[in-house]
Amino acid sequence: MLTLFVKWLVSATAIFAVGYFLEDISVPSFTVALLSAFVLGVLNVTLGNLLKLLTLPITVLTLGISALLLNGLMFWLASRFVDGFYVGSFWWAVLGAILVSVTSAMLNRIFLGADGKWGGN
Repeated sequence: MLTLFVKWLVSATAIFAVGYFLEDISVPSFTVALLSAFVLGVLNVTLGNLLKLLTLPITVLTLGISALLLNGLMFWLASRFVDGFYVGSFWWAVLGAILVSVTSAMLNRIFLGADGKWGGN
């Protein structure tokens, strides 16, 4: 349970940082980032997994590029559900999703280690 909490905080931190550095993505507070990370997680677990399954042949044909677009779509949808989380356009959402993914992966590696679990259990 603690691992899930750490991953949520890491995702929120990554969203907050991306909102700070990209001009057309706005995340005014860390509270908005926490809510955005939660909504993004729920969207990825539900709608994202369904869309990834349905678009699997396209993902194979495009060598994974369509997966990046799908992650951008989830990022953009999350911004539509959370007040205060603003993404200017779909292409900013794609860039934001890529940067959040890379930042989260690095921070998860730092805080959770190679096994991806808190405390090494």
